[in-house]
Amino acid sequence: MASSSPTAMERFLNGIIPENPVYRQMLGMCPVLAVTGAMKPALTMAAATAFVLISANVMISLIRGLLKPHLRILVFTLTIATFVTVADRFLAAYLYTMSKQLGPYVPLIIVNCLIISRCEICSSKQSVGVALADGLGMSLGFALGLASIATVREVLGSGTWFGLTVLPSVWPAWGIMILPPGAFLVLGLLLGLVEWIGQRRAASP
Repeated sequence: MASSSPTAMERFLNGIIPENPVYRQMLGMCPVLAVTGAMKPALTMAAATAFVLISANVMISLIRGLLKPHLRILVFTLTIATFVTVADRFLAAYLYTMSKQLGPYVPLIIVNCLIISRCEICSSKQSVGVALADGLGMSLGFALGLASIATVREVLGSGTWFGLTVLPSVWPAWGIMILPPGAFLVLGLLLGLVEWIGQRRAASP
């Protein structure tokens, strides 16, 4: 391992905020926009993605010495597809209603650029411990992104959070928030907020 490679702790911390998959790298936008109308589907998707990301990172790190340059993307994809199948079948078996609600977005984890990029950037080059820390950090960052968007959309669009009423009945529901345009609107506003906070912190002495 090169001495300049990030440590396990650096990988973990970077994934949460500095290199957040949603707000910094803009990766995995399909589920970010599609399943964040409420917290339950958003966190279910985050959990499924975390399982695949962490498992794929560890597996690729374990076999990194066997990877051939011209076959690495194929190996990444096959590895990811294996764990996606496990996650998809688990949801279908034990959380059938949620599995139907998420529809094709769980199988689409296979082509999530976040997972493939972590296999290429980290797990194919660093130890299992570092790959595990990277997977955990990126998973937490991705979950944070989905949860923040879903919170705004569910509260303003339905007046609930995790299905529990949090706004008085007289509060007008913003129906657009639980529709596709609401996803783009909330994502844009939160991206702007994150960028503004980053600039303020950079400018502060």
